[in-house]
Amino acid sequence: MYRRAFLLACFLFVWCYHCNAQTDLNGSFENIDSKTSRPKGWTYGFNKIQEASYPAKLDSLIKKKGKYSVSIEKKEQGEGYSVIESVIAENYKGGTIDLQGYMKTEGVAKGFAGLWLRLDGEGGRMLKLENMQQQAITGTNEWKQYFIKLPYEGDVRSIHFGGLLAGEGKAWFDDLEIYIDGKKIETLKPRVLAAAETDNEFNKSSKIPSFVPSQQQIKNIAVAGQFWGFIKYHHPSIAKGDYNWDAELFRFLPSVIAAKNNAELSNALEQYLDKLPPIAACKSCSKTNVVSTSKPNYGDLLTGKVFSSSISKRLSDILKNSNIKSNYYVAMNDGVGNPKFQNERDYEDMKYPDAGYRILSLYRYWNMINYFFPYKYQIDDDWNKVLYDFVPQFVSAENDLAYNLAALKLIAKISDTHANLWNKHGVLDQYKGMNTAPFKATFIENKLIVTGFYLDTLGIKNRLKIGDEILTINGKKVGDLVQEFLPVTAASNYDTQLRDLPKAFLLRTSKATMALGFKNEKETFDLEVPMVNMRLTYKNIDYTKPTGYHLLNDKIGYVYPAKYKNTDLQGIKKLFENTNGIVIDMRCYPSDFMPFTFGEYIKQDKTPFVKFTTGSVAQPGTFVIGKDLMNGGNKNAYKGKVIVIVNAESQSNAEYTTMAFQSSPNVKVIGSQTAGADGNVSTIVLPGGISSWISGIGVFYPDGKPTQRVGVRLDYPIKPTVKGITEGKDELLEKAVSLLEAGW
Repeated sequence: MYRRAFLLACFLFVWCYHCNAQTDLNGSFENIDSKTSRPKGWTYGFNKIQEASYPAKLDSLIKKKGKYSVSIEKKEQGEGYSVIESVIAENYKGGTIDLQGYMKTEGVAKGFAGLWLRLDGEGGRMLKLENMQQQAITGTNEWKQYFIKLPYEGDVRSIHFGGLLAGEGKAWFDDLEIYIDGKKIETLKPRVLAAAETDNEFNKSSKIPSFVPSQQQIKNIAVAGQFWGFIKYHHPSIAKGDYNWDAELFRFLPSVIAAKNNAELSNALEQYLDKLPPIAACKSCSKTNVVSTSKPNYGDLLTGKVFSSSISKRLSDILKNSNIKSNYYVAMNDGVGNPKFQNERDYEDMKYPDAGYRILSLYRYWNMINYFFPYKYQIDDDWNKVLYDFVPQFVSAENDLAYNLAALKLIAKISDTHANLWNKHGVLDQYKGMNTAPFKATFIENKLIVTGFYLDTLGIKNRLKIGDEILTINGKKVGDLVQEFLPVTAASNYDTQLRDLPKAFLLRTSKATMALGFKNEKETFDLEVPMVNMRLTYKNIDYTKPTGYHLLNDKIGYVYPAKYKNTDLQGIKKLFENTNGIVIDMRCYPSDFMPFTFGEYIKQDKTPFVKFTTGSVAQPGTFVIGKDLMNGGNKNAYKGKVIVIVNAESQSNAEYTTMAFQSSPNVKVIGSQTAGADGNVSTIVLPGGISSWISGIGVFYPDGKPTQRVGVRLDYPIKPTVKGITEGKDELLEKAVSLLEAGW
């Protein structure tokens, strides 16, 4: 109970009545407040009951250094733990934060002692917490130095740290120090907050009530969204962080909604432009040697069809003179080049954001895709039309579920398997249900087929067989349900949508059972199938060998990247020494990075296998193609032939690794279309605690052909059959073996 209580307190105690900024850490407790006789900057316990149950005291006899330490000792019942705490209410630049300090214990039992470190963000929201609970320091121990390390990001607003005791016994603490990027925090200057971070007028509400938009309002809101995103990524003052751009939206959005025609809309937005600082002329801005794989699209802003000539000219001038080297709201990650959408508030306390925040959500996502998604040109629908189509869906979303479904439907429009929707409030999980069938079902030959069982505790194996077809779910035909859920199934291609549908929607429920209709070679029958919790599906099925590699026969080796480690490579070389073929079963996600390790083992010549495109902060909407990346070059490489097996389970790193291998002439790829989602992911956060990903860089073959949505190249297309599954065959593996035995 005390462990749960401590975690709960540390997670929920995100307000603080004693957050006094301090330059003196006083981690050795030498600076004493004459009025309280306590170390300055330190408090004991989160409440009076904790103080009584676990009194903390200065100790001048037992200490590590200096004059004092501070002890916590269990004395009375009432609470299961207590802490000493100090708070630094400042923000610093850095990537990591370290807390180190000394601790001594005596008779700690039924609990643990430790240091603790918590990072809070805007409004006291907890970002990170570490309390050494997993180390479980108990018993009696002499002075020892302990360490905590956490990632430190720019949205940290206060640092909470100290010592804790849970359970029984006594603990002493001394010489606590904090380092950011290896430098003592006392030597660092706090970061001056950008103006965008201090504007909190609209933190709780946009002050825009719900409404049903007219056709003119739909146009107003759509065009204003293009305007908002254009200024966000092109105006130097916004790029500096001089404005909270979310809050500024709510300042001009009422006049946008009220505009009765295009002229009033133009006037409203031009009046807002008057409030922004003018942009200085930039003679060099129009000169660029950048060759982009796609061109920026500014929607209706510069066409003259909606805006007046006056505002269109001003926007053209901004575009022509936009001299932005860095942007407060977006950066390109070092070394990779995928966008990092930074300083974006997620407003996670708003389970159901109001109308203004729902519009903000649409604007934020649409513009991130418009300017920084490397595969925007592959989106099926015109992206400007998508904005118009989704305005009424976001504005009129009547509850949290409708809002989340609208967001998911929007995310699905970009056709990226990396993209999906996760919600901290679990809104979609509540809608889908946290139970699922106790078996695995896969679409084979466009039929939903039972292909495996998660566990046998429900006796389901006695009633179903592998190969049985599911015809109906709760009385609805499977085909009809597929069409119903396709618009909210985010994936790059149809095969991958079919991969995800059973587990994402079709076989999910909040009920204990699900009515399913089945068909096999003998009969058609209905069955009320008992459900299991979703958690069980992630750990109770495993069709692979216990190791990442083995021999299929004396001439063919087998590698399963989900269990392979680069440390296995020497063992593989020895085991496969006398083989003449290897099967690499890439129907999984690799557990280690293989392109340059295993790739060198099987690839004799050093040749290119991939090239990338990356976006630009200076020129949003442009994507520059880089040089070819090469691998291989091992003159003592494996001399046999290699077959890589892929299907819709092969995603991202699996696809990238396959590309690295198939650039060698001794490698062939068999199987079916892969997930078509490659490139380091970038995170997008939206109001209401929603987060999503996108493929952040473009990944192409050396000849410029894409992999996104398409998947990797196949030498021998082949899919499993219902007959093969029913007979217990792995037809793709059998095909791989036959090809190797025949020498292709």
